[in-house]
Amino acid sequence: MSGYQVLEGFATPQGTRKFADHSARQGRPAGHLRAFDGLHLSSIGMGTYLGESTAEDDRAMEGAVYTSVRSGAVNVIDTAINYRAMKSEKSIGRALARLAGEGIGRDQVFISTKNGYITNDGDFPSIDVMEYMQRMYISPGVITADDISSGYNVMNPDYIAKCIDKSLANMHLSAIDLVYIHNAFESWHKDVSRKEFMEMLARVFELYEKYRKAGKLRYYGMATWTCFRVPQESEEYLSLEAAVKVAESIGGKGHGLRFVQLPYNLSYSEALLLKSQPVNGANMTTLEAAEKLGIGVFTSIPLFQGRLLRAQVPDYAGITDPVTKLVQIMRSSPAVVAPLIGQKSAEHVRENLKVADVAPLSRKEFEQAVSALMNRPMAA
Repeated sequence: MSGYQVLEGFATPQGTRKFADHSARQGRPAGHLRAFDGLHLSSIGMGTYLGESTAEDDRAMEGAVYTSVRSGAVNVIDTAINYRAMKSEKSIGRALARLAGEGIGRDQVFISTKNGYITNDGDFPSIDVMEYMQRMYISPGVITADDISSGYNVMNPDYIAKCIDKSLANMHLSAIDLVYIHNAFESWHKDVSRKEFMEMLARVFELYEKYRKAGKLRYYGMATWTCFRVPQESEEYLSLEAAVKVAESIGGKGHGLRFVQLPYNLSYSEALLLKSQPVNGANMTTLEAAEKLGIGVFTSIPLFQGRLLRAQVPDYAGITDPVTKLVQIMRSSPAVVAPLIGQKSAEHVRENLKVADVAPLSRKEFEQAVSALMNRPMAA
């Protein structure tokens, strides 16, 4: 990897428009690429969570990223520093370098990663996670052992900064389009009060804003598991509006908190149906609240890691392909930029990219599909 040059810049309106034009020339419907803050982003993205820390899976993931972007179907790639112990980020870096060499520049591809969880480096497999943390962070005084939550998460800004710098190095990038704090409330709510957590979150957002000003980060967000899709009375509940207010207190109206990530599929439908998020005093679903607050939503596990492929999902809107039936309703939901589909094998890439050949549902088709698939109308 030492021979790889750093790829400069971000995804840009001009670059992503070029990608959208390429996608259209490949025959994909115009609605497959959608605009968010001037960027043209594919309505399906690629996730990079699954796999082992092996050379074989490194090659498979690099190939999947390369093929997905090269096809014109996907220009949204999602990862995390802890995915496959940093090796997912490194696979992405190699794929982006190949793509850049073939004319698909950095400005055409939107890259997101996450930080917060402890991790080791999979290129040094003899050093386990706790030894790595001790050597790299605790012994040098970057953090103390008390900075690690019972959920193995760290929100100390000094650690977060090191993680961003490492992610940049892993992917050979000068800047990252989107960095999430990773499952933070889920990892900390048993250890600190809600007030303490919001103070910790403010310190992380302050760091993210510094990285934005330095040109190393375009946006930041919160990647979550439960906090934005449980009832208000749950101890795991967090207000999206409150998080936005924290960002505003640090970055003003031009703050960088522009995205959240959460699970959403035919089993986990709370983001669409549960009115648990107040905005200006009115209870809304998470997707409604996100739209109101100007927050884009990326969704995780649309196939529930393959388990939903075994479900008997009825055909709808003329769709019979199993993957498309599961993904289409997610990618057509209000406020959703893209569901993120994990894929490595060439076969799975081919199957999953079929979704990009189909236009997202119209509003009427979407409401009919919700009624048919979830046996209930949308929340009024």
